[in-house]
Amino acid sequence: MAGALILAAAAGALALLLLAVRLWVVLSPRAPVPRRSLSLLVVAGSGGHTTEILRLLESLSNAYSPRHYIVADTDEMSTHKINSFEQNRADRNPSAAFPEYYVHRIPRSREVQQPWLSSVLTTLYSMWLSFPLTYRVKPDLVLCNGPGTCVPICISALLLGILGIKKVIIVYVESICRVEHLSLSGKILFHLSDYFIVQWPTLKEKYPKSVYLGRIV
Repeated sequence: MAGALILAAAAGALALLLLAVRLWVVLSPRAPVPRRSLSLLVVAGSGGHTTEILRLLESLSNAYSPRHYIVADTDEMSTHKINSFEQNRADRNPSAAFPEYYVHRIPRSREVQQPWLSSVLTTLYSMWLSFPLTYRVKPDLVLCNGPGTCVPICISALLLGILGIKKVIIVYVESICRVEHLSLSGKILFHLSDYFIVQWPTLKEKYPKSVYLGRIV
């Protein structure tokens, strides 16, 4: 009996060690590989989050294609903004190929003023549906800026690397509204993202590992 317990404990310790090594490999920065195009997964959020993320996308070239947008299933306004953004982008460059973008919907992780206890359950449910979507898309890059919907998507992208399916670069840009304190999503994803960008020097001082580029939206 004692021998079996020791063997089980050793196996568990080995499994945890292998998982830790795998996680370290996934989170370790790698030299960028030149590519003709990058599949981009963009997480949009209600209100100002979508407006800010679309401002970021204005400066990206058409090499970031196809573009996959993730919105909450109840967020019709963000869908309208995305369609309008892509149409305006195509109108400005009529010689370019037909814009390749897709809008995907997942349940919200957390509604405004939702109790924290039930938020855990809704986030788990959202992640349960996010992983098959992320697996199907297999993006090269995930770009997000703080909506709660980005947490299950980023964790799903991280799992792709842990499982050896694909290394996905996660870029998190904290909202311009966050001057002195990170958002809840930012606090969760600070240690999981490959690049964590802040827009105020006060946040850079508090989080030295972050990247400060000034105001970018």
